[in-house]
Amino acid sequence: MSKPYISYVDPATVTDRAMLAEFERCAREGAPRPESQAVRAHVPAVFWSFANSWRDVFKNGVADHDIKELCRVYVSRSVKCEYCGNQRSMKAASHGVVEDDYRDLINFESSPRYDARQKAALSYAEAITWDLPVDDAFWVRLKKHFSEPELVEIGYFIALTMGQQRWLRTLNIEHHQIMAGTEASMAPGFETAEAAEHSKQSADYWARRAVAAAGRAAE
Repeated sequence: MSKPYISYVDPATVTDRAMLAEFERCAREGAPRPESQAVRAHVPAVFWSFANSWRDVFKNGVADHDIKELCRVYVSRSVKCEYCGNQRSMKAASHGVVEDDYRDLINFESSPRYDARQKAALSYAEAITWDLPVDDAFWVRLKKHFSEPELVEIGYFIALTMGQQRWLRTLNIEHHQIMAGTEASMAPGFETAEAAEHSKQSADYWARRAVAAAGRAAE
C-alpha cells in the first residue's frame, strides 16, 4: 500500500461524534471519499470547511449538480489528480450521467457528447484551470446559459476543486486505504484496490492520456 506524505487520521480514534458521522457518510456515499477527509481531519476547521462546502456548493446549491460534476472531472483530467478523477458523483449518476459522459471532457468543444450549456460551463472550467485570457464574448456565452448566481457558484466550485485537486495529487493518497470495503462513488473498474490497480495498467487508462491532451487544450 502506498504511503501518504501526510498521515491519515484513523477514524477509529475520532471522539467527536459529528466528525465520526461525517466519516461514515463519506464511506457510505463517497465524494469526498474517506482518505482525503482523513488528511484534512488533522485540522477540524479544514475538515468541516471542505465537508460543508462540498455539501452546500457541490451536492446542493443553485446550479445544476450534473454541470458541476462534469466541471469537477474536467479539472481532474486537466491536472491529473487520479484520486479525484477516479471518483464519480452518485447524485449525478442517479440523474442519468453515465461513464461515456466523462470520456471527451478534455476535448469538449469538438465533442458531440455535450450540449451548448455544458460546453459553456466547461469553457469556464478550462479558463480557470489553465489561466486562459477571456473577453466579452466569453462572458456573453456564459450569461446566455447561466444566471449570475449560478456563475458565482460554478466559478467558486471550480476554483475550490482545482485547488484541492492540485494539493491532493501531491499527497500520494489512494482509495481503499481508510474505511475500506466500500465502493461508494468509485468509477467503474475502481471499486476495489485490486480492480483499481488492474485498471491503471490499461493502455486506455485516462491518466496516461490526460497530460498530452490537456497540454493541447491550453495552447
